[in-house]
Amino acid sequence: MIQVTYYAGAADAAGDDAVEVDPGGPMTVAELVTLLGTGNEAFADVLEACTVLVDGEAAPPDALVPADARVDVMPPFAGG
Repeated sequence: MIQVTYYAGAADAAGDDAVEVDPGGPMTVAELVTLLGTGNEAFADVLEACTVLVDGEAAPPDALVPADARVDVMPPFAGG
């Protein structure tokens, strides 16, 4: 199972702060993001602006997500 944690605005848009995903096979970051946003267009829009960390490392869209990965979805942060 892939453990996905949402932070800040991503959690607000998702309506939850975490979810488990059963990939059912190899999955890229882009495929995971598409799956997470399915059925929630507002959340899908937020996901497009987010950084995805896989096991603590920023991952590009074409990176494979291991079946037992920890994924963090981080929206852009502003501040100073």
